[in-house]
Amino acid sequence: MEQILNYFPNLSEEQKQQFAALYDLYADWNSKINVISRKDIENLYTHHVLHSLGIAKVINFRPGTKIMDLGTGGGFPGIPLAILFPETSFHLVDSIGKKVRVANEVADAIELKNVTFRHARAQEEKQLFDFVVSRAVMPLDDLIKIIRKNISKEQKNVLPNGLICLKGGELEKETMSHKNKTMIHNLSNDFMEPFFETKKVVHVTI
Repeated sequence: MEQILNYFPNLSEEQKQQFAALYDLYADWNSKINVISRKDIENLYTHHVLHSLGIAKVINFRPGTKIMDLGTGGGFPGIPLAILFPETSFHLVDSIGKKVRVANEVADAIELKNVTFRHARAQEEKQLFDFVVSRAVMPLDDLIKIIRKNISKEQKNVLPNGLICLKGGELEKETMSHKNKTMIHNLSNDFMEPFFETKKVVHVTI
């Protein structure tokens, strides 16, 4: 939790309480339904919460922005981002029902008002959004084919509408076909922990 305060010092009291509550909630749910690797729950704030908030290092979502978190699993990056941006609406989608349930229960427990949930495959979601965010659920090309239909034409933010995903490692090949529309941001510039040495935020304009 200190890490979150270190990198995001201007949180309200409510936001601090919401972030602080996440560890016990996820540890409890994880003992019933495995949404985070058992060995990784100790690293919840670094590997999951702070990693999710890496997206806030490339964009400050304007109030009224609509975002879909595709393949949210237990609620990442959607739930940490929804805490950080209370005036932005987040729609968390996953094809695995029990994971959606955990994310929903966590959001209810911390009284997050700006999130909705859907148990569905990405292809089934027809709503329009300003951005789709994701934690590397599939190769970029495949992801873009699926979500192109969901990106609104109306622009509200400094970054053009499109896909913002958290990726790791070498991305040259993966971004090749979208080279002129892609921005890659290294999270090692923002976060000092070794975990972030190879972690990146990729924005693709759609």
